[in-house]
Amino acid sequence: MTISDDVQQVLTGFRPFARLDSPREVIRQFTPNWFAATMGTGILALALPQLPGVGPALKPVGEVLWFFNIVLFALFTLLYGARWAMFGHEARRIFGHSTVSMFIGTIPMGLATIINGCLAFGIGRFGSDIVPVAQALWWVDVAMSLACGVLIPYLMFTRHQHSLDGMTAVWLLPVVAAEVAGASGGLLAPHLADPHNQFVVLATSYVLWAYSVPVALSILAILILRMALHKLPHEGMAASSWLALGPIGTGALGMLVLGSDAPTIFAANGLAAIGPVAQGIGVIGGLTLWGLGLWWLTLAFLITIRYWRAGIPFNLGWWGYTFPLGVYTVATFRLGTTLHLAFFGYVGTVLTATLALMWLLVMSKTLAGAWKGNLFVSPCIATPN
Repeated sequence: MTISDDVQQVLTGFRPFARLDSPREVIRQFTPNWFAATMGTGILALALPQLPGVGPALKPVGEVLWFFNIVLFALFTLLYGARWAMFGHEARRIFGHSTVSMFIGTIPMGLATIINGCLAFGIGRFGSDIVPVAQALWWVDVAMSLACGVLIPYLMFTRHQHSLDGMTAVWLLPVVAAEVAGASGGLLAPHLADPHNQFVVLATSYVLWAYSVPVALSILAILILRMALHKLPHEGMAASSWLALGPIGTGALGMLVLGSDAPTIFAANGLAAIGPVAQGIGVIGGLTLWGLGLWWLTLAFLITIRYWRAGIPFNLGWWGYTFPLGVYTVATFRLGTTLHLAFFGYVGTVLTATLALMWLLVMSKTLAGAWKGNLFVSPCIATPN
């Protein structure tokens, strides 16, 4: 019995990885880009419980997303580890690819959202025993962030081929990981029992912030020049315009969180006079960076309208719409609680609704693309080193 072409096409649509020659290609073509999905999912989970008025009701939804994010991160880690084990000679090529290598920074940033979820959801679910787990994971995250924050730029300077007209905000990804870890350290420190451990984590977090934010702002200055001279990137990098909001939002959040920790932790370690100063710097610094982020948010919104009106193809880069918006949203809520201004709560609510809708859109397209197999593409395989 011969099956018609139409029926065969329908059956192919229900078969997973139909666009791939073999299911093994899922492993062979797996890249760190996928970890951007854990960043977007994790930040939505953390933002939902902070909504004024309805936050407690949405906390169970955030907790479910946190568990889902852990599953995603574990799955992606398994797949990427399998690629190195099975196709190591091809996996190594990532270090010579000028774009894909940048996404190594998404791995520690995705882990940071899980660590923050341990504090936001895990303590209530599993008790304080989860805090040492979060602390251990945080130090792993710190090591990865420090490494990719300097090694990837080193490869840019010594091995990659870059040009100003080809630059995008993807350059930020390896650099920003350290400040994300710094903000996470600010959330972790108050949960530690030993004052000295609190002080070590707080001091490390300040160093991580300084390790990242000035470099990221330098890249943003170059990015403005690039867009003024060479206009917008091609449509495949449309979401990259939102990445600039990431270091600004995380930088603001880090200043606010670390500043709020400072009085108690510094006082417990014999530096009581420094604490209020650090707190004041945190508030002013966070508010100032939030204002800079407002400029980038407005610009990114206008750029996105232009791209979407022209029509843009879906790719994993669309996750760039989520995490930067999410960290800016969380920083907005933090400003509202710090300054006791309802305005920031209203703005944060609108941003959270936008984030949730974007997450639903991008996740649905990601699941569909993963099922078909057309999202499993490793550009570095086709690029000789």
